[in-house]
Amino acid sequence: MTGHKDNTPGPDRRQDSSRSTTGNERGFTGNSGSLQIGGRGLAEDLSSLQRGQRRIVSLLRRSTLRRQLLVRSLLLMSILFLLVGIFQYLFMQNFLYRNKAEGLQAQISALPPIWLQATGIESNRDKITEGMEMPPVLLPPGVLIHYIDKAGSPHPLRGTSEDRAVTFTAEEYHLIRTRLEAWEMEPHYIIKEVDGGSSLVVFRLAGRPGSSDHTLIQASADLAPLTQQLMTQLGIYGVLTVLALGAGLLLNVPLLRRTLMPLSNVVAAAEVTDAGNLSKRVPESQGQEEIDRLSVAFNGMLARLDQAFAAERDMTEQMRRFIADASHELRTPLTSISGFIEVLQRGAAASPVQLDKALESMNQEASRLHQLVEDLLQLVKLDQAPQLVLSKLMLNELLEEMEQQLAILAKDRELKLKLQNNVRVSGDSGKLKQVVLNLVQNAVQHTSSNGSITVSLKAEEEFAILEVADNGTGIEETHLPHLFERFYRGEASRSRRKGGAGLGLAISKTIINAHQGDITVWSKPGQGTIFQITLPLYEDSNS
Repeated sequence: MTGHKDNTPGPDRRQDSSRSTTGNERGFTGNSGSLQIGGRGLAEDLSSLQRGQRRIVSLLRRSTLRRQLLVRSLLLMSILFLLVGIFQYLFMQNFLYRNKAEGLQAQISALPPIWLQATGIESNRDKITEGMEMPPVLLPPGVLIHYIDKAGSPHPLRGTSEDRAVTFTAEEYHLIRTRLEAWEMEPHYIIKEVDGGSSLVVFRLAGRPGSSDHTLIQASADLAPLTQQLMTQLGIYGVLTVLALGAGLLLNVPLLRRTLMPLSNVVAAAEVTDAGNLSKRVPESQGQEEIDRLSVAFNGMLARLDQAFAAERDMTEQMRRFIADASHELRTPLTSISGFIEVLQRGAAASPVQLDKALESMNQEASRLHQLVEDLLQLVKLDQAPQLVLSKLMLNELLEEMEQQLAILAKDRELKLKLQNNVRVSGDSGKLKQVVLNLVQNAVQHTSSNGSITVSLKAEEEFAILEVADNGTGIEETHLPHLFERFYRGEASRSRRKGGAGLGLAISKTIINAHQGDITVWSKPGQGTIFQITLPLYEDSNS
């Protein structure tokens, strides 16, 4: 037998609840009955749940990742166990109720045929004589069988217990009888509250559907044993759940410790890392994809930080050296000027020859000081943000315009120009002229009077190649990496007696870099030096 919900109208049930002396009626339910919760109890439960949730959230926010994972995993397991317990309870309740209903239907079917004759139970009861031996009716404990007359009154079957029956209203009996006659309630069971407990009730027509016999057979059974069985199973399940959670707690602690070990390694590396120690690295293959990716990113960050701090240290050292060199370069001409003034004050001014010589020297030192200050100011401007006035230039035409100026600068040295036509670049003509003058001036300083200086230009692929070559003394290989540093002078490459403060090449490199280009040097002692400038060719958007 399977059960289903009975749709008896609500008003009849309310009427019955006002008249019944057997208990408060809970109503017709299918399978597991109904569950009602008072409004006050629900509010209190929700308030308690919210307080518990706030405590859990507060605990998780303050705790470690290991504890959070442990608490959350146990919480998830608890929720899953709770859901499984609820579904198990509902399934077992439905199974037991259906099984009980089938048993009651079987009890009705097992009644002696004399009770279920087509003429009806009420007529047979009157015809049965006192001397007639009635077949025994054996029922399990808690099971009651009654027949319901047309008026809706229950009567115990002869030979059964005279215990009080589970009663319904006349309207409800009429509705049940109507549905049974129309085959709408077979199989069927109803849960009804009686005297603080619950009973399961099934019905069957005494006669066949469609016959004139309208007598109902009602079988009911107390649900207390089934409820006790359900509670026992629920208690066993609760104990097993607690044991499972305890086992999960004991197993999760070492498992989480082992699982989070790679992350702990990253944390340990981060803790010992500071500006003075960036050499610590985390293993990048620890068996966990996410941690491996974090390790790679962390190591990359450490490498970039190490490079940044190294660059900062180099920059600080360069700045310190720059300030020291600038101070020295400024002090030298100032010292010379002060010395000549002192000489003049001692009486040398009375001699026209000595006066002219001192003034000439003072003028040279002042010019040198002025040029040094101008170079320093230009370097500062270039370091901040190079202000270039870019335009499309024919670089070969720019060099041709400078030929006479370069020849004057070369003096008696041979000057050669080897220029390819139509070499177009985007650049600042004034700044590029300054670079060429600096390179030629550098070549003049290190080339003898009978030497030669060659300025060549050509286009290769997407770049313009400008070279300034000389056959002078050349530069030692140890000095080549430092030529573009500020105030740097090599013994063979630059010296103070040949003029210059060691800023020309540094300025040239800054200008070329601002043009998105590059400048390199090649040299051998005794064979000469070649400075090569690479600039991107001009890209015409209309071409």
